[in-house]
Amino acid sequence: MADNLSLPRPSFDEDADSGSDFAPDKLAEDAPEDLQGDPENLLEGDEEEAEGVPKRGKTTTAGSRPISHLPSITGERPSHKPPPKSQFAQASTSKMSAPRVAKIVHHRHRAMPVFLRKEKVERLDAPPTLFNPPNVVPTNSMTSEQILTDRISKAWGYNVGPGPVWNIMEDRSCFKEALEGEENSTNESCRRPRVHQGVGVKSGWTRLNECDAAMYLPTDNVLTDDGQLRPPAPVRCSLGPHGRQTRVEMVMFDNHATSEYMPGGKSFVFNVGAPAWGADWCPTYPDDRPSRGYKHYLAIAPFSSRSHSPMIGAKVQRPVPACIQIWSLQSKRVNDLQADHPLAGEMKCEMVLCLESGPAFEIKWCPLPSHDQWNEVHMGEHPRKLGLLAGTFEDGSLSIYVVPDPEDARSENDDPMRPTFVHLPEPLLRIELEETSCWSLDWANSETIAVGCTNGYVAVYDIVSSSCPRSLCGDENVQDILPTHYILIHQSAVRALAWIRVPPTNGSGVPSTSEDPTVLATGGYDGLECLTDIREPHGNIVNRTRDVINSTTYSAFAGGPIMIDHDNTVKAYSISPSTLGRGHVLLEPDGPVWSVSASDYHAQLAVGSADGSCVTTNTLKSTRRGGSVLDYSRKTGEFRMLDHFLPQETQERSTNLKGKQAKKDESEASISTGAVHRVTWNTGNGLGGAPLLASTTGSGLCRVDWLLGRWIRNKVPYVNVPNMRKEVDDVMDEDSGDD
Repeated sequence: MADNLSLPRPSFDEDADSGSDFAPDKLAEDAPEDLQGDPENLLEGDEEEAEGVPKRGKTTTAGSRPISHLPSITGERPSHKPPPKSQFAQASTSKMSAPRVAKIVHHRHRAMPVFLRKEKVERLDAPPTLFNPPNVVPTNSMTSEQILTDRISKAWGYNVGPGPVWNIMEDRSCFKEALEGEENSTNESCRRPRVHQGVGVKSGWTRLNECDAAMYLPTDNVLTDDGQLRPPAPVRCSLGPHGRQTRVEMVMFDNHATSEYMPGGKSFVFNVGAPAWGADWCPTYPDDRPSRGYKHYLAIAPFSSRSHSPMIGAKVQRPVPACIQIWSLQSKRVNDLQADHPLAGEMKCEMVLCLESGPAFEIKWCPLPSHDQWNEVHMGEHPRKLGLLAGTFEDGSLSIYVVPDPEDARSENDDPMRPTFVHLPEPLLRIELEETSCWSLDWANSETIAVGCTNGYVAVYDIVSSSCPRSLCGDENVQDILPTHYILIHQSAVRALAWIRVPPTNGSGVPSTSEDPTVLATGGYDGLECLTDIREPHGNIVNRTRDVINSTTYSAFAGGPIMIDHDNTVKAYSISPSTLGRGHVLLEPDGPVWSVSASDYHAQLAVGSADGSCVTTNTLKSTRRGGSVLDYSRKTGEFRMLDHFLPQETQERSTNLKGKQAKKDESEASISTGAVHRVTWNTGNGLGGAPLLASTTGSGLCRVDWLLGRWIRNKVPYVNVPNMRKEVDDVMDEDSGDD
């Protein structure tokens, strides 16, 4: 897959103390933790940025072509002194371009919401803890009034932690399946109802013993004496505080909590055996979570080996054995001494799905809960389902599998410390296109799914018309279905794809909340980033780069899609009509970006890159960021996890690389083995699970982090959250949040 790409090598700063490319910067002992620069800069940033907002000039529209440019902004506010050279960016990318206008790269516009929810939502009334019920109360939606939008957006900018501040998280998702007019419409169960209740596990599934399942699991490249492939070699990794780390060896399915090696650790590290390119959290229904102790399920799709390198668009002939692993994050309380430990949990591989479609390039659960009820005793012969899992596979197909519930699939004779191996010979629905391969995918809701193809087309499918008849009526002849839309957008493979999950509007401008979203954000190997309304037969270019666009995501808090710009920068683009197409830089990693992930519940963005770093940043105030790093040594072949990085400001990049050539050569291996391939926030398990972030790497090591933010100076803006959200009588001045 992406291993065949010729990637630019990341450049690193010299650090003579630790020898690591990612060693934390030295700080003065008396330096405050959250004030790495002038603290007033963070408090006054909004005012400074507001002064630099350019006035909008005349816009030009592109002609009617298969692909057109969005209107570009040409007007700029005059300045008395020119900005530094590094702050200029090109204003046009077309061959016949107008005179270029100076444009500040780090200038940002306030995020403008596109969908305005007027109904009440839920918020947390106490800090969330794993494996415990969240304390939620009703509150006013962030978008119910303009004053609330301004206040809460500004309040997010005061978060200086790696994760979200729990006080102001809220669900800003929009699904057409949401139950409207219900008595308790503020509840999560109404906004995210259970779907596909009539779909069951497809017949023909069988349990396998570990010997028979070995052919589906990741392997090493070395043969044994009897001609069989060996299991993957253990991964040696150092865990713990920087300078006092402990070396551990992790075989496949091993897991460790970082709290074992670092006091206060809030992460879990586990080994899936091979590079993993697919990862996603399974959504669960709120009323069923207590029956399983608020357990979280995570699907991981590893390759067949560390050397596996598929060709883009090349289909393999079935059957090709591969697997998808179902991991769980569950409580590990074994005695009363651990009762007060908020993170006494463990990662465990519950089940391995043995498939015939080849390794998965990308997997995503149905975004709404699709599992059967957990709060009842299961007495049937057929297992309940955990959910519907879609993926693009090396056989070129988009396949949707009905995943059995691990608790029902497990036999009484199975070892409770080992996973259950389940063979699924056929998916519920397999979609194949003769002229191309399916490469990327995204769900719009529980019924509509979009697929990016290797020939530059994007196909949209309504799966309900095909999955329901076959599963309920037994129509086994339905295999391929015709797409509702098949649009040529790119000149090469569509690598990144995300729905803009907002409802379309009618002629009067009223949102049609019962309709499917119509806008897609896509990026391809041709370097184009496009916005496409599927009601029109062409795409609209937002940006053009010389790099491959590996990932995109939609953020309701940022007000649009987040994509990759030149020099590996992560950039947010606005889809609001008044600022359509405008963008600003959020982050500049030190290597090519493989994955970005935004959440429906908060404004934090997660980024995984080829330099081995998994970093988070605040999309509403992105001058500071922090995260973890997987460091790799070519001399010893060992890894180490580095944590507790203090937030850093985006630094100006130097174009002089002569003195760093030796350092680049030493770090070359991290591109293929230590790269962070996939990051994903937990967006399907309510406010209590929103701080969970999962990441996968090229070494087979995966990680789950529990990330929470905090207010700068530990001071809540606008006195308190009830006052901020106008839950009580507002007796404050509008600008009191600046104090």
